Amino acid sequence: MGLKLDTPVGVISDTHGLLRDEALTLLEGCGLILHLGDVGHKPEHADILARLEALAPVYTVRGNIDTADWARALPATQTLTVNGWRLHLVHRLEDFDASTACDAVLHGHSHKPFNGWRDGRLLFNPGAAGKRRFKLPLTLGKLWLNERVIRPAIIHLPL
Repeated sequence: MGLKLDTPVGVISDTHGLLRDEALTLLEGCGLILHLGDVGHKPEHADILARLEALAPVYTVRGNIDTADWARALPATQTLTVNGWRLHLVHRLEDFDASTACDAVLHGHSHKPFNGWRDGRLLFNPGAAGKRRFKLPLTLGKLWLNERVIRPAIIHLPL
């Protein structure tokens, strides 16, 4: 069965304790938000998920820095179906089990945005929307899903 949406799905990762106003603005109007881990390691970083929840329902996986007590309840992976498409969420791509039945693997960790198809699956990393790492861009992603196609996009935060 799964979820039915007529709005885009927002995809964000690696906020590392910083949810920028620009990211919130870009996620407005999304019917669902997926956070792919590394929300933050401090107790107050749970507020990031609450702020995202104010915009739309949120599904989250635990990242390698998500070590606070509140984060222990986050799953390591999660699969959900949206408009008939099976989306698999995992923080580190290397932790993805290739035998998992899914149409798209949504992952974070590297802070490097990636949008491409491999072996019939979409591999999508929205990059990092929180603290800047090295000289990598600050980005997030959106997915438009209908019964025929997934349209993914990497969006640069206007900083």
